[in-house]
Amino acid sequence: MNIPTPDEQAADWLVRRDRGLTPAEQDDYLQWLAADPRHGDALARQQATWRELDLLSDWRPEHAREPNPALLAPPRRAARRPFRWLVPVALASAAAVVAGFFFQRDARHHSQAAADLIAVAIGYEKRFLDDGSLLELNRGASVVVEYTAAERRVRLLTGEAHFTVAKNPSRPFIVSAAGVETRAIGTAFNVRLASGSVEVLVTEGRVQVAPSSPTPAPLPMLGVGEKLTVPLENDPNLNSSPAALVPVAVGAEEIARALAWQPRLLQFSSAPLAEVVAEFNRYNTLQLALADPALAAFPVTTSFRSDNAEGFVRLLEVTAGVQAERRGDTISLRLANSR
Repeated sequence: MNIPTPDEQAADWLVRRDRGLTPAEQDDYLQWLAADPRHGDALARQQATWRELDLLSDWRPEHAREPNPALLAPPRRAARRPFRWLVPVALASAAAVVAGFFFQRDARHHSQAAADLIAVAIGYEKRFLDDGSLLELNRGASVVVEYTAAERRVRLLTGEAHFTVAKNPSRPFIVSAAGVETRAIGTAFNVRLASGSVEVLVTEGRVQVAPSSPTPAPLPMLGVGEKLTVPLENDPNLNSSPAALVPVAVGAEEIARALAWQPRLLQFSSAPLAEVVAEFNRYNTLQLALADPALAAFPVTTSFRSDNAEGFVRLLEVTAGVQAERRGDTISLRLANSR
């Protein structure tokens, strides 16, 4: 049985990181990095190779009758022989990602020809729809995806969702929530269905908001960094004077708070553990607490998804001699020998 080399393992981890690691995979990835210092070096080499391969993405056959021979030439460096095999490995990994992407899109295309119900009871979920648009669902959200040849429609039944829309001017993307429609061609926005209103927040581009029922005038066009709260149809303010509903400009901090339910990659370089704990606590109901003051200045260099606080705690237990004690929604951290 052939055991993969560190470079082959690094190439595999880069492919998985590119499509997004699950919390369990994040744990395995960090344990792999910590297991051998050669793993970090191999990862750096593979990342450099990926950056070089990215240059190829700008070339198209129509750019020249004959390919530029220098485009595929190896970089001029004194010690290039040991790295010859890296390009095939990275290309094979890239091909696997591309093939997997189109396979998944093709498989989804059939299921979304009719209504497709997606519901999230616990946690967070993201889905790529058959046109390449990204749907992100907060806990408790449910949607019905109804794609036709003329339009791309998603009905938000409960909760909150963020949409990153693939551009297609001939096929508008419409999110309907309790009688309020948000229409886009290619942009990104968040829709939250509350008990008495629908809130639309634009994070990229522009969208048109309008009630599905006839009104004297459409609701305002929203640009990036603008939020509009629309009362539900049974509220007389919606039908009597839609023009009175004015978008509100929101800053980067408010947008970050509104989208704090989305997991993101937290990266730290020699950061004090107290700072790392505070950052995890911003994004989770599960709170970390430093029961031992001596841990506050402990330097941390790592990358973790914001929704994987427990995985981060396990890493501390394995690599830093930290003892964790969980009580309800709090995990207390102390040095193992501090008692």
